[in-house]
Amino acid sequence: MSSRPYRSVLYIPGSKERALEKACGLAADAIIFDLEDAVAPEEKISARKTLTHALRDFDYGKRARIVRINGFDTPWGRADAEALSEAIAGGAPVDAVLIPKVNRAADLDAVAEAVPGADLWAMMETALGMLNAGEIAAHPKLRGMVMGTNDLAKELGSRFRPDRLAMQAGLGLCLLAARAQGKVIVDGVYNAFKDDEGLRAECEQGRDMGFDGKTLIHPAQLEVANAAFAPSAAELELAHRQIAAYEAAKAEGQGVAVVDGRIVENLHIVTATALIAKAEAIAVLAG
Repeated sequence: MSSRPYRSVLYIPGSKERALEKACGLAADAIIFDLEDAVAPEEKISARKTLTHALRDFDYGKRARIVRINGFDTPWGRADAEALSEAIAGGAPVDAVLIPKVNRAADLDAVAEAVPGADLWAMMETALGMLNAGEIAAHPKLRGMVMGTNDLAKELGSRFRPDRLAMQAGLGLCLLAARAQGKVIVDGVYNAFKDDEGLRAECEQGRDMGFDGKTLIHPAQLEVANAAFAPSAAELELAHRQIAAYEAAKAEGQGVAVVDGRIVENLHIVTATALIAKAEAIAVLAG
């Protein structure tokens, strides 16, 4: 699994040059440059050109650059992939292509062939995609998964609930699939971009479930997501104490240690080490 942080993954419309330029200075860990839902049909062709120029001309620093193309079942998908392949061949720094509405692993094959120079990410937003999450996550070109909870809710006919009860089966299936294959997975968007408390609660739920971060629809959501998915000072302090205690126990020939009245085994050290590595990766990105 990637050590790059994905706490905040911000959607930016590929048709909005001003937004594309402004994104260079935003505190997002990753950007999804969107040619699909965020772009009206009459702007699809011009957005493709606007985005390819932005990827070549603007400096997005160390942020991950992910481009969401239109599906190959639309009039624009294959042309999106061709333009992106040409841009990558010309030196445009693109980290991944995000494919909408992935239903099965075979849906990734045509895109992998059309854009051979990029890794693939999959939008997980259909009922069939949930049921096939395991085979999708196992695709050799796939590196990440993005929950599309709005489209999934539409398919399910479910209502919004703060606890996201209707989403739990799909979220869990995709999390299991991603973790089984060592892939990045980020949670779906929170639509009420002015509701910080609601966003914070949903970020904390996603974090506690095991997601790497959250997709966002507005820059105002960045601070909340970055804070929620970053290790806290208390968590880091405990991680360091666990590692120190475990190393001391091993030096004495013991297989476990005790910290704050709790057993610490090797599996806890793996988690603690990963937490520290995540904090270090965040610091590098911020620096």
